[in-house]
Parts: sequence; C-alpha cells; structure tokens
Amino acid sequence: MLEKPDIQDEKIIDCLTGKFGLSIAEIDFLPIGADSNTAAYRAVSRDGMEYFVKLRKGDFDETAVTLPKFLSGQGISNIISPLNNKANSAWTNVENYKLILYPFIEGRNGFDIALDDHHWFEFGAALKKIHTADIPARIRDQIRRETYSAQCRESLKTSLQRIYHEAFTDSIAIETAAFLKTKRDEITAMIRRTGHLALAVQTESPEFTVCHSDLHAGNILIDNQNKLYIVDWDNPILAPKERDLMFPGGAQGFGGHSSQEEEILFYQGYGQIQINQTAHAYYRYERIIEDIAIYSEELLFTGAGGEDRKQSLQYLISNFLPGGTIEAAVKSDKNP
Repeated sequence: MLEKPDIQDEKIIDCLTGKFGLSIAEIDFLPIGADSNTAAYRAVSRDGMEYFVKLRKGDFDETAVTLPKFLSGQGISNIISPLNNKANSAWTNVENYKLILYPFIEGRNGFDIALDDHHWFEFGAALKKIHTADIPARIRDQIRRETYSAQCRESLKTSLQRIYHEAFTDSIAIETAAFLKTKRDEITAMIRRTGHLALAVQTESPEFTVCHSDLHAGNILIDNQNKLYIVDWDNPILAPKERDLMFPGGAQGFGGHSSQEEEILFYQGYGQIQINQTAHAYYRYERIIEDIAIYSEELLFTGAGGEDRKQSLQYLISNFLPGGTIEAAVKSDKNP
C-alpha cells in the first residue's frame, strides 16, 4: 500500500502498548508493496528496538501467520517469525485490521537490489526446505488447497466485455480500458490456453506440497548482512511445487541475471528435479491472468487504490513488455 490507511497512528501505538507491552517512541508509515489491503509501518520502542508492523484488512488467513512461524521454528532461518502478543497469539485486532508484529530487518528487496549468485543458491536451498517440511496436521489441514479455479479467467473475460459497454471518467480507468482493448485478442487466447492447461494438470494429478505462492522480487529481502529472507506469507497453498518454481526465470522483477541464469543458480541450491512443464506453464499463465483480472477490476470499476492506482496500471502493462511475464510463460509452454 502506497497511501497511508485511514487509521490513526495513536490506535496502532495503543495496540502495541496494550497487547504487546511495548513502549513506542515513534511510528512511521512505509509506502511499500502493491497490495492495497496491506499497510506497513516501522515502530521504534523507547529502548531503541525496531519493529515491522503489518496491518491487514479484509479476509485474513491464519496460516499466513501460523505456517511461517512453524517453519521458522524448524530452523529455516530465511523466514522471519512473527512475534506473539501478551495473549500468546501472533496477531491482534485493531479496528478493522489484523496487526502482525515482526522484528524489523533493515534491507532491500529484489526490486531494489540485484540478487548475487549466492543469493539465488540460498533462495533455492530455503525453498527446498519449505517444500519438504513435515507440516503438522493442525496447520496443514487449514491451508487452502489448489482447485485450478477458473474464477480469475471468468472475471477477466467479463472485464474485457464490459470495457466496450461502459463509460469511464477516471483518467486511470480510461487509460486501462484503452490498453486492454489493444490486448484483447492476446488476453483471450491466453485465457483459453490456460483453461486447457488447467484440465491437463488435473488429469496428471501431481503431488501437492506447501507453497508460498507469491515469490516475486518484492518478497525476497536482502538484509544489511547480505542474508536472504522470504517474506509476505499472506497466501500459502497446498499445490504442485511448480506453483513456486514458476518464479525463478519467470520475469518476476529480479535484476542482474538472465532468466536462464536465474534458473541455473536457483536449482544449484534447490537441487535438480523433474519439472512438470504442464504445471509450470499453467502457473505462469494463471498468475498473469490473476494479476490482470485483479488490476482491471480495481482500476475500471472501483475508485479504490488512491495513489496506488498509477502503479497498479504500470504493473498491468508490464506483463506485455519484451522480456516480461507473458514471454516467460510462452517459453514454458510446450504447445502455446
């Protein structure tokens, strides 16, 4: 969220004081991230300790907190564990938000800094530990399961139809509609192909594992000691491993290496495995469709987002650029 949410700083400070027992000296909003439902703050206590405060509105999946906390406790040091409050819970209600507190890790994400070779190795090794972790039933049974839903495909088809029948007054909505009209045939073909791949993957019935599901460059943090962290566990899922493996080499915002180099370095850490190319291509296409569907719905038919709207449109457009996500998805597809 780039625009500060409608909650007073004092409310957050009171929560940190009453629920966590912290004495807060200052709190600052951090304009980071593309998720309009999530806000981030840096809080400093009077004894000089720094904390990362995350506010989440809307639907809240408890496994977004319980899963990374468990994995961190299993010795996967590339995960930052949330801190418990005085009631021994890893989240707290404050107005219409869930508040999750973490130690503050000073660093830069993969959008801001190019990962070194050893970072890609570390990324791969950490993800392999996550994919092979023995998750207890009390957590695993609560994690959503892959259904290969057509919801985003249908939503995007509806948006593509509506742009020809509705008038837009907001400048960003006008620009969004005009751009989608130029890409309608390409998007329609991609929706059709993704549907075919979804059916094919289900027929193959690949094994499910626990996946992060959102491993783009913004969710890889490199701290000031050059250590890599996997952050933002808002949407874990039980799915084929390719749900996560689509990101290395998938034009997901990382700089400094070619797509081929990303994959080579990543798999040196992860270990060589047999990739299910049908699932790999499906997830790359489905991710693109999901992003375009969400951005289109928000930008065309709501006024939500504030200053985030301009950035959201640029994210939407970036999928179609040379070397972008669509090009990477086509390369994964054996029969585009």
